[in-house]
Amino acid sequence: MARRTAEPPALPGLAEAAAPVPAEETPHYHGHRERLRARFAQAGAEALADYELLELTLFRSIPRRDVKPLAKALIQRFGSFAEVVSAEPTRLIEVEGVSAGVAADLKLIEAAGRRLARGAIAARPLLSSWSALIEYLRATMAFSGREEFRVLFLDRRNHLIADEVLGRGTVDHTPVYPREVARRALELASTAIILAHNHPSGDPAPSKADIRMTREIVTVLDPLGIVVHDHVILGRDGHASLKGLKLI
Repeated sequence: MARRTAEPPALPGLAEAAAPVPAEETPHYHGHRERLRARFAQAGAEALADYELLELTLFRSIPRRDVKPLAKALIQRFGSFAEVVSAEPTRLIEVEGVSAGVAADLKLIEAAGRRLARGAIAARPLLSSWSALIEYLRATMAFSGREEFRVLFLDRRNHLIADEVLGRGTVDHTPVYPREVARRALELASTAIILAHNHPSGDPAPSKADIRMTREIVTVLDPLGIVVHDHVILGRDGHASLKGLKLI
């Protein structure tokens, strides 16, 4: 009887190595990211919709996912790019896909915007830099979900000494104490102030309570030789100046 020669055992992995390996497909959003970056570089932020600018912001936070749906969801939830980055972190992470890290990155964008706006008014007389002041106040307050009462303390040349929030409240009310404003102005040796607060409703029109409170502060500060230059109310729809409206 003829003897059969045993076949040599297959080497481990030989069959797998011989099989063709399909090339990995490049995710479809990679090309989109490059196109969006190119548009931003060539035409600037004004050429982009709010959700597209938000996409650019999210690229670094979320490098391996299509972020367009998330950007659109955030705009739909909060209304605009400015309102997204101004939202409280606890509200941001309520949106599916937003982690604590993504929320922190968005708040960093807000902080950078505020710092840039403040730099435009830091070493200039505020009364001659009114448009820069309004831009700073809008960046700082206009899109907050709660009322904030802010006082800008000025020196004799109307340069900024300090910018302080002296009250935070609810969506439609902030407690304000005129004597606390006076005490802080005296501590800082301030000779003039500008008051500011926001209306989360979006409408900057002053209420009767706003007018009454402003006049109370003027009455307390006047004997101390401290001038109230204005009270500016910020909202998503613009701003109102009580001095411009001849209410103080």
